Amino acid sequence: MIRKAKISDVKDIQKMVEVYAQKGEMLPRSLSELYDNLRDFYVYEEMGEVAGVCALHISWDDLAEVRSLVVAERHIRKGIGKQLVTACVDEAREFGIKRVFALTYQRVFFEKLGFHEIDKMQLPHKIWGDCIKCSKFPDCDEIAMVMEL
Repeated sequence: MIRKAKISDVKDIQKMVEVYAQKGEMLPRSLSELYDNLRDFYVYEEMGEVAGVCALHISWDDLAEVRSLVVAERHIRKGIGKQLVTACVDEAREFGIKRVFALTYQRVFFEKLGFHEIDKMQLPHKIWGDCIKCSKFPDCDEIAMVMEL
């Protein structure tokens, strides 16, 4: 079941994100950041357990980011990631947002969902605020992908 995240999910979200942050595959998120941005998050819950998370972060009047997409390793390849991204894209449409982007290492996954690769320089500078926290800054090797809505 996909639902909006609740306060009680924050520590589980942080643990899930931390697994991939330690691998260098995403930015870590502090508890403070997660509480501040809780309304951005969706969770996939299975039998009372958070099995996946994803956030839609609005960047500008016509642009939002799909971020912090994580599926617990034992639940990978069950379509959970696709469902989470779809929930975020649907919400972006409800808000009237025209473009959704993701910074990712999972090109094929996002292509299957209708995203296409773009040059990172096409994205506004405003979106790079979190990048300063990244150990790879300024030599980002993530792929920028966008979906036109």
